Amino acid sequence: MNKKIGFDNEKYIQEQSAEIIRRVERFNNKLYLEFGGKLLYDFHAARVLPGYDPNVKMRLLQQLKDKADIILCIYAGDIERKKIRADFGITYDSDSLKLIDSIRSWGLDVSGVVITRFENQPAATMFKNKLERRGIRVYTHRYTAGYPTDLDLIVSDRGYGANTYIETTKPLVIVTGPGPGSGKLATCLSQLYHDYRRGIQSGYAKFETFPVWNLPLKHPVNVAYEAATADLKDFNLIDPFHLDTYNLRAVNYNRDVDVFPVLKRILEKITGGKSFYQSPTDMGVNRVGFAITNDAVTLEAAKQELIRRFFRYRCEYVMGFIEKDAVQRVELFMKDFGIEPEYRRVVEPARSAAVKAQKKNKGNKGIFCGASMELPDGTIVTGNNSPLLHAASSLVLHAIKQLAEIPPKIKLLTPAITDSVRRLKTQVLHEESVSLDVNEVLIALSIGASANSAAQLAMDKLKELEGCEVHITHIPTPGDEAGLRRLGVNLTSDPNFSTSNLYIT
Repeated sequence: MNKKIGFDNEKYIQEQSAEIIRRVERFNNKLYLEFGGKLLYDFHAARVLPGYDPNVKMRLLQQLKDKADIILCIYAGDIERKKIRADFGITYDSDSLKLIDSIRSWGLDVSGVVITRFENQPAATMFKNKLERRGIRVYTHRYTAGYPTDLDLIVSDRGYGANTYIETTKPLVIVTGPGPGSGKLATCLSQLYHDYRRGIQSGYAKFETFPVWNLPLKHPVNVAYEAATADLKDFNLIDPFHLDTYNLRAVNYNRDVDVFPVLKRILEKITGGKSFYQSPTDMGVNRVGFAITNDAVTLEAAKQELIRRFFRYRCEYVMGFIEKDAVQRVELFMKDFGIEPEYRRVVEPARSAAVKAQKKNKGNKGIFCGASMELPDGTIVTGNNSPLLHAASSLVLHAIKQLAEIPPKIKLLTPAITDSVRRLKTQVLHEESVSLDVNEVLIALSIGASANSAAQLAMDKLKELEGCEVHITHIPTPGDEAGLRRLGVNLTSDPNFSTSNLYIT
């Protein structure tokens, strides 16, 4: 496993905080900063920039907390259709609650929550009630009248002026939210409109980690961002406005470039003067590219991320979540760099484990699944399914045995405990399968550890699995996926189902 570091968090915090403060001062100490991407748990950035702290942006805000208010935006439509955040497997409204709790745990607070494009949707109304009854200020903003063509209507009391003004007291206002399309930009512009009506000459800027504007357009880190948004059909390009104005090449992405002419006119209409910004790149305050310390390390990490996205999209396609063009697009990215899915080291061992299990159980008509993990020292361990264990469960037990140097013949799961779990599943819960998923194995392991010193030694090694690469030959069941997510591994799988049943629990 590649444990080389390619990113300097301390340099990043220093560069980024200085740039934000400069922008705040440029706008008379009142700046609305749109925070794109993930404020916390930015695992995509951590994967493509080895060494990047997934919570480094919160560390940055801690340094600025005396100067910053935080506003959280969420699109009412995302609440209504129960949109899922893939890395946590939870809905966007649940993610918002989790984000508020996390922000508070870092010693900061959320000044208010804005439900954007609110049209009294039942689920959004329930979410609003839930927050207000827990003492959190909630604002509702409707769709902006006239947007994007009728400038006079947009910048009027019937446009941005129709939105409730959000009172803030600090010079920097962080506007964040789960996922794209949450209404962060509209909230910032609405606030600007109200400020200028009050004689406050505030400003707007954008903080977006990807694409990295000062890396080449086709650098794997930027291409990995395109792969991450392939289902949205986003793409990177050279900022034409920046090139025309400064004769400098800077990378941006299509939505920011497309909206820039409209945004520039809106800013000029609100402020009554010439816009401070001549390009989408001008709007940004991102300094992540200046903290990359080893380009070769990030290049390789980004290639690996392309393969992870390829596997993820293939699985999402067979499950009906996306169309095939997203899979094909990422496949083309991989071909551009001359890499195949098997370039990921854990792919072939997992498939081989499944084949070996099938040969060993010749005549059995069941589906045989294999799993593989690359440990921190580069060792590959494998597992396969059995009447007792899912393939992923077998893999986890083999991995922690390897790390704890426990001989293969020593059992970690006490038979009395596994028998009890089997009886619970079949006789009480009436489940067909008695095979244990990762969640169940972790619970069984922890129960048995009190009386089994080998199990205790192995359980202590679970934390060392964080960041390990894992591949399985089938789409994980919910219990496997949840357990592996909690362990913090980087999981991919082939687009095969582990059972012929349509409903999988």
